[in-house]
Amino acid sequence: MRIATWNVNSLKVRMPRVEEWLTYAKPDVLCLQETKLADATFPHMAFGALGYESVHHGEGQWNGVAILSRVGIDTASFGFADPVEADSETRLVTARCGGVVVSSVYVPNGRSVDSDHYKYKLGWLEKLRHHLDVVASDDERVAVCGDFNIAPDDPDVWSPEAFVGSTHVTPPEREALRDLESWGLVDAFRQRYPQDRLYSYWDYRAGDFHEHRGMRIDLVLLSKPLADRMTWALVDRNARKGKLPSDHAPVLVDVDLDAA
Repeated sequence: MRIATWNVNSLKVRMPRVEEWLTYAKPDVLCLQETKLADATFPHMAFGALGYESVHHGEGQWNGVAILSRVGIDTASFGFADPVEADSETRLVTARCGGVVVSSVYVPNGRSVDSDHYKYKLGWLEKLRHHLDVVASDDERVAVCGDFNIAPDDPDVWSPEAFVGSTHVTPPEREALRDLESWGLVDAFRQRYPQDRLYSYWDYRAGDFHEHRGMRIDLVLLSKPLADRMTWALVDRNARKGKLPSDHAPVLVDVDLDAA
């Protein structure tokens, strides 16, 4: 099974690129973030023509998450599962796809460390862990994929000095991510590639992409039954190039579900 995640930063703008990418990357499951669409305007039929079932949780102008699957979609839930406190923003959708419990997540940005948005981010991550307790167990095949807005460690940013005092790299954010992983999840791409300078996001400004000033904030977290069967991983940097790209690149992971 090929599992991918991609913050498309407006699906309406990026739809031709997503359709093209699906035809050559051929993920079995694709988690999308920042669709910026309401549920009524999500292009289910267009994805269906490419062989993908889809579920979407969106409010319109902001946020929005989706799961596309060509291995089936069952038991979808939108937002945090009961009894976890509901969230007013559309940042989480979960579904069972081909026997794998998949969540597409768009973790809040946090904006600045002295803001209520930062506290909301930390609380949101705590609730995500409780959500996992409801929808799955760590001995199941689980994939939590998306834009986490956290660089897990210093090698995941182009210059740790440039981010001092900023969100995405603070100890509380990183600790919240580690606490989520302690549920039983593995940072799949990092397990495969321990080296630095492997990023998934580059700001549009100041030539950051061409200068390779990036961050690795798009993650595929796999439960051990999946992580032990991972065979390949990639950040598709080519998808960040060309006309009207997202500022994020897709992250892909292959797992052999038939492996012993």
